[in-house]
Amino acid sequence: MMKLGLVLLLAATAYGCGVPTYKPNPSRVVNGVDARPYSWPWQISLQYLSSGTYRHTCGGTLIAPNWVLTAGHCISSRKYRVVLGEYDLTREENNEQIREVSKILVHPGWNDNCVACGDDVALVKLASSAFINDKVQLACVPPAGDLVAHNEPCYITGWGRLYTGGPIASKLQQALLPVVDHPVCSRSDWWGSSVKPSMVCAGGDIRSGCNGDSGGPLNCQGRDGRWYVQGVTSFVSSRGCNTIQKPTVFTRTSSFSQWISDTMLYN
Repeated sequence: MMKLGLVLLLAATAYGCGVPTYKPNPSRVVNGVDARPYSWPWQISLQYLSSGTYRHTCGGTLIAPNWVLTAGHCISSRKYRVVLGEYDLTREENNEQIREVSKILVHPGWNDNCVACGDDVALVKLASSAFINDKVQLACVPPAGDLVAHNEPCYITGWGRLYTGGPIASKLQQALLPVVDHPVCSRSDWWGSSVKPSMVCAGGDIRSGCNGDSGGPLNCQGRDGRWYVQGVTSFVSSRGCNTIQKPTVFTRTSSFSQWISDTMLYN
């Protein structure tokens, strides 16, 4: 626990976390809406190189100046880069910070052939640290074992598809996803045994994550007013992104706080 407190607390103390300069616009609009620019300043675009061009594939969360939290299933043998301070993927807005990747560490328990088995988490180390400013900031990492209450209003953010089979969003989207606690989400008429205690569900009505949102944060505001990355977007129903009683499933960050801390400390 000393190591956990040391690494994550040092990052939070030195740079601050979870308090964006541009406050998010709370929205209860069905489906996603354009986020206020730079109101989720820890959101990153993970991009892979294809035919000489980098393309968005997943989201992620800046949790230290040189570390990004994302999903294990986002990682393959491709060449990646991280774009911070991004808002509109189709335009250069002169606030972007592009970083090469020096190392990617996927959780050892992750199995590419079994998303619902859990441990869908990875850390990306940047070749050079982000420049922390009003548009690029850190999210807070919750303490180990932290649980978000049922129906707590949290937000998913990302550039994922606007609907099942639809286009990737150009501008960063946000959607309100109330948390569905484990006793409800693991019911047979919801996700059943597919959902493990190391996961957190959110949504379950017509709002959800979709392809391209993977790896991005479930943003939940703590009692201290700071925003915490309580989840890493993992999977949705094969029947479609907006399936009733099949909420978006996230890797629960607090189940991996110690692994995150150890990985950052020793790499």
